[in-house]
Amino acid sequence: MAIKRSHWDMEDVKKIYSCPQCRQTFIQRPVLVKNTMLADLVEELKKTGLQAAPADHCYAGHEDVACDVCTGRKMKAVKTCLVCLVSYCEKHLQPHYELTTLMKHKLVEPSKKLQENICSRHDEVMKMFCRTDQQSICYLCSVDEHKGHDTVSAAAERTERQRELEVSRQNIQQRIQDREKDVKLLQQEVEAINQSADQTVEHSEKIFTELIHLIQKRSSDVKQQIRSQQETEVSRVKELEEKLEQEITELKRKDAELKQLLKQLSHTEDHIQFLHNYPSLSTRDILQSSLREKWTNILMKITNVDEITLDPNTANKYVLLSEKNRKATFMTVIQCYPNHPDRSGCRSDFHPPGFSMVYHCP
Repeated sequence: MAIKRSHWDMEDVKKIYSCPQCRQTFIQRPVLVKNTMLADLVEELKKTGLQAAPADHCYAGHEDVACDVCTGRKMKAVKTCLVCLVSYCEKHLQPHYELTTLMKHKLVEPSKKLQENICSRHDEVMKMFCRTDQQSICYLCSVDEHKGHDTVSAAAERTERQRELEVSRQNIQQRIQDREKDVKLLQQEVEAINQSADQTVEHSEKIFTELIHLIQKRSSDVKQQIRSQQETEVSRVKELEEKLEQEITELKRKDAELKQLLKQLSHTEDHIQFLHNYPSLSTRDILQSSLREKWTNILMKITNVDEITLDPNTANKYVLLSEKNRKATFMTVIQCYPNHPDRSGCRSDFHPPGFSMVYHCP
């Protein structure tokens, strides 16, 4: 109406007025009145709730959960009712928000696996869990074939299982911290071994430098033994460190899996789905982890092993030396050893570096 008034204000000079829509002319300026038919039509459309057609992304695709109530092309479901066992779109979900009896229903995120919540025996919703048989059951099952069993609600079992997962993750995190501390201690031990070896080499060099030329060879041998000891010890500690690093990596992988699983399950409001997806702890993994930890502790306690070298000049003639004089075997025949004043007929003297052993004939 305002547009028409503006249009006719411009035509006041001509004294002839025309309708901007139908172009009909008038000698006198018409009086504008409300189009009651059009107004009634607009009001009727408002009452009937006429709205624009939904966009394509509102319709259910191949991977989406479709509304079970929609006819024709189905809309995406926004909630699934565990009482009705029906998935609803936004429009058909409204009664659950408006009717008192429906407001008490349990609504969860849309799910395609509703049939797994139905007891195949009694065709009832499974809201309980039998701890004796480790399976989901309905109420009729609890008073029938599962009568007398240890049964709880699915929600209670889900809470307990989730608590167990949290405890398992906390234990793994604690083990990771313990292993990281062990790695740091091993690294400090490597540094101490290297420093000790370097100091020993330096000290031996100062001593043997002051000695005469005849004992320089002995000085070289001592240095070689020290370096060999250093290499052996460092190799042992490095091996332990590598094993611990591998264990830490495995524990972190398990921690990440549990973290991801907890994250996924935390968004699952359906208790039965949670229990279906609950992982079982592998007995083999637990046993391997325990044995690996005990073996690592045993290896860490072994710090030094002496290499024994037997003296062939004192060996009994019934003793066979092999493997560079590191292995002795008692024989029934006499062995061919050259005569030596240190050899005795009824005993064998073995002189490893740093100690000796004597074996007497029976």
